[in-house]
Amino acid sequence: MRFAAPIPLWLVTLLVAAIVGIAYFSYRRPLVPLSIGQRSALVTLRAAVLIALLLVLCRPILFVPARQADAVVPILVDTSRSMRVADAERLTRMARATQLLKDELLPELSRRFAPELYGVAESVTPLAPGMLDQIEPGGRRSDLTSALTAIRDKYRGRRISGIVLLSDGGDTSSSEQTAGVQPAGGPPIFVLGVGQADGLRDREILEVTAGDPRLDQASVDLQVSAVSHGFGREPYELQVRANGQLIESRRVTPVADGSPVDATFTVLPDPVTPTVFAVEVAAGADEGIRENNSRALIVSPPGRRRKILALAGAPGFEHSFMIRVLSQDPGLEVDSVVRKGKNDSGRDTFLVQSSGNRASLLAQGLPSRKEDLFAYDAIIIANVEGDFFTRAQLAMMADFVSERGGGLLVLGGRSFSQRGLMGTPLEAVLPVELDDRRGGLARSSLGADLLSAPQNVLVVTPEGARHPVMRIGSTAEDTRNRWAALPPLAASAALGGPRPGASVLAVAAAPAGIYPVVAVQRFGRGRSMVFGGEAAWRWRMMRPSTDRTFEFFWRQSARWLAGPAPDPVSITVPELAEPGDSIAIEFDVRNAAFAPVGDAAVVATITTPGGATQALTPHRDASENGTLMSTVALQEPGLYRVRAEARRGTEALGAADRWFYVGGSDREFADPRLNEGVLRRIARASGGRYASASDASQVLPWLGAAIPQSAAPERHDVWHQPWVYAVVIALLSAEWVLRRRWGLR
Repeated sequence: MRFAAPIPLWLVTLLVAAIVGIAYFSYRRPLVPLSIGQRSALVTLRAAVLIALLLVLCRPILFVPARQADAVVPILVDTSRSMRVADAERLTRMARATQLLKDELLPELSRRFAPELYGVAESVTPLAPGMLDQIEPGGRRSDLTSALTAIRDKYRGRRISGIVLLSDGGDTSSSEQTAGVQPAGGPPIFVLGVGQADGLRDREILEVTAGDPRLDQASVDLQVSAVSHGFGREPYELQVRANGQLIESRRVTPVADGSPVDATFTVLPDPVTPTVFAVEVAAGADEGIRENNSRALIVSPPGRRRKILALAGAPGFEHSFMIRVLSQDPGLEVDSVVRKGKNDSGRDTFLVQSSGNRASLLAQGLPSRKEDLFAYDAIIIANVEGDFFTRAQLAMMADFVSERGGGLLVLGGRSFSQRGLMGTPLEAVLPVELDDRRGGLARSSLGADLLSAPQNVLVVTPEGARHPVMRIGSTAEDTRNRWAALPPLAASAALGGPRPGASVLAVAAAPAGIYPVVAVQRFGRGRSMVFGGEAAWRWRMMRPSTDRTFEFFWRQSARWLAGPAPDPVSITVPELAEPGDSIAIEFDVRNAAFAPVGDAAVVATITTPGGATQALTPHRDASENGTLMSTVALQEPGLYRVRAEARRGTEALGAADRWFYVGGSDREFADPRLNEGVLRRIARASGGRYASASDASQVLPWLGAAIPQSAAPERHDVWHQPWVYAVVIALLSAEWVLRRRWGLR
């Protein structure tokens, strides 16, 4: 016992002595004769009352050791759909977890702790022990990270021996936190893994991505990755469907069990409406999980025609042949500017071919205003000396790529002669070093076919054979063979090696070394490309009329550069959305100079797969100027369409249209095996332990060992307890009764 208002020992001795003296002198000479025993009893009762009152004035406190029965143990059970998998000792994971709770955990924990049960899926749901047999694992995702955080917040300030989690480790939360990672501190988490980490028979489509469209009938390459577990090297079928119709089937054989298989399918999307491509893997014998046997994605139509500005330093075959094939592309709108020479005043004159009212803006070669230049999606600079442009124009073209998100192609020997672009704002935009003092590319990095190639013959690199700019064949090997059969170029510019992050798609040998001919890179929001060859028109004039290499190359280059260029109003939606998700749709609004517009008003709607249209309410994102956001709940799978119009006052800034697909994959069954790595990280980060379901008996001693560290002794104030006052009253009553009985008043 301790005292909240202690007094010194000497004062305690003095007060006790005074109390005993007062009690003794109260009955030293009673009015009625009393025996020694009677008088001693009355003195003792009087002293006890006074001492009790003294103790109450000092406010006594008791510290009671923590009891295990008072410690709460939250038990979290994963109720997501992946718990349906039947790989837990011939039971489903949910049935095995229920069995553990009923037969082992709850009976033992209830004797020593206060267990409280919760189900974990999209949210945390309280469960009664009697509901265990009624639990249906139907949660669309298992948000373990948020669930553990919510439980910690709920029990903050209460005594918790620890948290028990039963799960298969499939943390499919959509939060930005790392799955399964919990901050240190708080109660320890003791995790029981339910399911098998190995031995599960399953085939899964891991990923499906669509490349940039190619001009061979507007084809697109689908890159598919699939994996098979538990079937050895048994072959299986990959099927591709377009809007539900089977278009191709291919039999593949894995190198080893569990080894991914990569395949490329060339498909033809609809040029007018969105096309949903689904890749499926045939289910194997005894395969209990079929939800991950398919993945789908949407390929949207190209939309509006892309605007190209082509500026040539002088008339010539290269420019005229290229402009001719680009003008024949129905997806491109080309403005051509050719420098003819100087007039009587010594000023440059230009031949302008343009549609609409843009010709007047091109009278001096390059538009003078950023708004006019940024109306294009790609710029082609052909054989124009670097000193032709002012530094302001070069900076404006650099901004065209980095800020506007447009594409830039620089070609021709004059463009690179005398290092005209070195030291200019445009130098960093280009994918290669303009200084060739190292002799182009290092020969040690090139293959034998490149080193043995004749001079000025274009040789495609392995990366180039797969790139949409260079793909002119049905396969990578066919592409390399077709390029190798073309006539040599007249020459190639002495360009340096690629910049970090750039890709060299083709090279050519020259007397002084091997130099990049085609190189590309992403820069800021846009793309850039260089073509260092001379007289590419030979590929057209010196080949049969049926050979379309020249046409394909330049049209594919223009489309690759201009295709991703955004409009002033653009819409961004998350990828891989599923029914039941709430997604944030972003609306980015910019003016004609592609500067963010912070005071724009956006009117937006979304159309569901069923045809219903609902209005969205975009609100401004405080962290991003010019960006508005709207949250929408997705209730059904299929194609959704978002439309938006932006205005600033009475000025129309633009409109946007975006399709996206919901339900293309099922993240809950992505790699459905027991994920022990995530569960071990959860336990380790919290100071807890991990065990498999077969070792569930270890949880009880773990919780018992955690009690001294997580529970401090409890403080109980004694002085204001009712029983204290009852004792004082009882002592006073006893003294009064004895006094009356023995004749005292």
